[in-house]
Amino acid sequence: MRRMMSAIVALVLLAAPAAYAVQPDEIMSDPVKEARARDLSRELRCMVCQNQSIDDSDAPLARDLRLLVRERIAAGDSNSQVLDFLVARYGEFVLLKPRFERQTMLLWLLAPLLLAGGGFALWRQSRRSAQVGADGTQPPLTPDEQARLAALMSDDAASR
Repeated sequence: MRRMMSAIVALVLLAAPAAYAVQPDEIMSDPVKEARARDLSRELRCMVCQNQSIDDSDAPLARDLRLLVRERIAAGDSNSQVLDFLVARYGEFVLLKPRFERQTMLLWLLAPLLLAGGGFALWRQSRRSAQVGADGTQPPLTPDEQARLAALMSDDAASR
């Protein structure tokens, strides 16, 4: 019981910094615009933390980006305009989920291609193992294979 309680406390302490990354002075007065800002912040990468969204990061640059997102929303920009502005300023790397374009096609298609290749390799291996009998025996040799085996064995016996 004590071990489980300490694990729960540790998880709460680890999750606490991410929950309070957005400071109270950043929050917009309009709840609809604030919800849009939070949604956009979850899609943007913190350039310092790199695998965290700016919504979860406490880094000063993440705060600046959150404020910039809110400024653009307050100016009347749509979500796509805000994202386009940030991509133009910081590059595609600022997006946690890259767009599907010609430049990112390999990034998007590599995982499914590897998965399909692995599935094909497993299918081929199962076909090969299916050719071996259920009791583990090989299918009988053809007459040509028997003749080649006899020739190889007689050559081997003669060389000893």
